[in-house]
Amino acid sequence: MRHFVTYPMVAHPYSPELVSKQAIVRFATRAEELGFDGVGFTDHPAPSHRWLQAGGHDALDPFAAFGLVAGVTERLLLIPNILVLPYRNPFLVAKAAATLDALSDGRFVLAVATGYQRGEYKALGVDFEERNPLFDEALEVVKGVWSTDDFAYDGLHFTARGQTANPKPAHVPIWIGGNSALSRRRVARAADGWNPFAAPATLARTAKTPVLETVADLTPMLDHLWQCVDEAGRDRAEIDICLSALGCASPGDPAFDPQQHLDALGSLADLGVTWTNTSVPGDGLDAALEGLEQYATGVIAPSRGQ
Repeated sequence: MRHFVTYPMVAHPYSPELVSKQAIVRFATRAEELGFDGVGFTDHPAPSHRWLQAGGHDALDPFAAFGLVAGVTERLLLIPNILVLPYRNPFLVAKAAATLDALSDGRFVLAVATGYQRGEYKALGVDFEERNPLFDEALEVVKGVWSTDDFAYDGLHFTARGQTANPKPAHVPIWIGGNSALSRRRVARAADGWNPFAAPATLARTAKTPVLETVADLTPMLDHLWQCVDEAGRDRAEIDICLSALGCASPGDPAFDPQQHLDALGSLADLGVTWTNTSVPGDGLDAALEGLEQYATGVIAPSRGQ
């Protein structure tokens, strides 16, 4: 099991201390020192005020933040959590991802999903009802322009008549997020990983996504994924699966229990889960760093026999 942590802008209002070069550098370098395998940033370029007031969170631009992290780390993978693919023209996504991959020596993972916030779609001038076809065409464009010179494509809202974009990455893994059957079919067809998210009933209603709260919820989803992978003629071992420790409190929470995490992750690993992600407190840099230490000492080290 490999571990990544999301940068702790996980509340609104955010801690101003966390929006600085110093904070990001200290957080990322300490995560690497402690044995984390990756770091993530969320993607909310234009969240609605109503969502923020109702429990949403602020965010940095993930591409800009990853550029800083790439420059001060050597081993951490750079994993958006997650990038809403239809928000941007896919040629812009392909260029930004290829650039980060080159400048990080091949450490970028393009983790993407369709998102669910109508207000954010509207503010960005993207039709929410077109999110699924936009997502699918974006995957085709990103892969196409990464591998082909003089690349042509007729999109829903753009026409490419022979584009060539360099540098071309050797291979940027693509993870697809979401709990739906459609997301799993997409993974089987065109991706390297599946990144579902824990969704208790209340969150599932808000995000309009299937409930994912227990191993019992996950098992039929995985059965469906492996069926789709088999039907696509692919090797199951080629597919990463990333999920948080279901039912476990995050480090920094008074209810955080390292052994509960280890037991939960053991159960997930038995089902084929290869990555897990966690969050840490967002009320200041010291609290965030303490959360990293707590998780690394209680979960990462014991899981590796240290």
